[in-house]
Amino acid sequence: MKPHVTLVNPTAPVDAAMHMPFALLGLGYLAAVLEKNNYQVDVIDCQMLKLSLEDFRREISKRQPDIVGVTSSTLTYKSALKLVKIAKEACPNCITVVGGSHVTFWDDKALEECPEIDIVIRREGENTLLELVQRIEAGKSYHDVLGTTCRKDGKTVRNPDRPYIEDLDSLPFPARHLWPMERLREYEDILYLATSRGCVYWCEFCTTVRMHGRKYRMRSPKNVVDELEFLHKTYGAKKFTFCDDAFTVDQPRTEALCSEILQRGLKIEWNCGTRVDMITKDLLMKMKEAGCISVWFGVESGTQQVLDAMKKGITPELTIKVLGWVRELGLKPVPNVILGFPGETKKSAWKTIKFVEKIAPDAVGFYNVATPFPGTPMYDLVKEKGWLRVTDFDMYDTTHPIFETPYLSMKDLGKLREGAFHHYYLRRAFIFEKKRRFKVSTAMIIVANLIADIKLKLRRK
Repeated sequence: MKPHVTLVNPTAPVDAAMHMPFALLGLGYLAAVLEKNNYQVDVIDCQMLKLSLEDFRREISKRQPDIVGVTSSTLTYKSALKLVKIAKEACPNCITVVGGSHVTFWDDKALEECPEIDIVIRREGENTLLELVQRIEAGKSYHDVLGTTCRKDGKTVRNPDRPYIEDLDSLPFPARHLWPMERLREYEDILYLATSRGCVYWCEFCTTVRMHGRKYRMRSPKNVVDELEFLHKTYGAKKFTFCDDAFTVDQPRTEALCSEILQRGLKIEWNCGTRVDMITKDLLMKMKEAGCISVWFGVESGTQQVLDAMKKGITPELTIKVLGWVRELGLKPVPNVILGFPGETKKSAWKTIKFVEKIAPDAVGFYNVATPFPGTPMYDLVKEKGWLRVTDFDMYDTTHPIFETPYLSMKDLGKLREGAFHHYYLRRAFIFEKKRRFKVSTAMIIVANLIADIKLKLRRK
């Protein structure tokens, strides 16, 4: 009898800053690969369904799967452990598997911290999970499966990494039908796709490149547009986000993808993210023609010193130039920055805050707090220097300061981030911009931020 597999997305901590719920691509690909091989698979998305621990207990008890697979980021790690324990209590004979970015670099510790975990899957999980399920079905040992860490005879066994999937076109489209799609689209009427994996850069703060490798692996333009067309016909979707870390690494391929969209006459809108050193004005024009409406960039800092410390490989001058093209062409630039990276000072942080207002005056950027995720050189540095102050992973949502350096305290970093938003909304350029002038909503935003700014300044005294 074929094993029944239930895949689980944990809830985030209460009040944590999180993206709107959507059908997780990672779980979607895992489910699709299992379905392709004729296994029974379902999904419990605790975050989207807002399930409590007792709600999850009832759901997993009702389904009684043979294998329970739980994903987790650093932020949802503690929640994932609670769900694994409940799964073992409710289904004593099930095999529990945990995967995702956090446990990839925390595998031995996860097994120590949670005896109920049977197997940790590291990095890409599609082929690893499939082999595990096949071995379990055949009654064979799974202790030597590539890409896993597990226990054997009371000892932790860390098997070699599994090679990355080179032919991404070989993967079926994510099994989005296992989510209540209509309900998800009530949150946000946008569907998400990934057209590549990996990156050619090695930024000090990034876990993604360490998950998917320092090599850019791509789906073909035809395969990507096949999925767009499928989603358009199946769900009536017209708005999409490409989740790639750097959508335009291979510029000819991006141009070919745009041409494929235009050739098929798909009337869609989409956005993507990329690097300022991997795009041209001509390519932006082609992207706009194919339906692109906004591009988000990892700007990270407005000072060269901090960019160099991050090993970002770009300059503020190039950022100004490229985001100027984006605005000139009528696209919306969305800058992402990181405040508080080791070496940051109050002065350099305020330079970055004002830099964002210069390059994207019509749309507030994302002011993220430097967060040392396990698996990154940044985490190793912060630990080595003795700067780490917060070890509760429930706080790792990129809005809470986690460490402090001799140059910048956690208290000052928190005030800097809060002050960044007040500064943005209280600028003359925001208040008197034509499309916002005389609007009640604008007045409410300004008043709210004025009050908050006064409170912040009083706290500084």
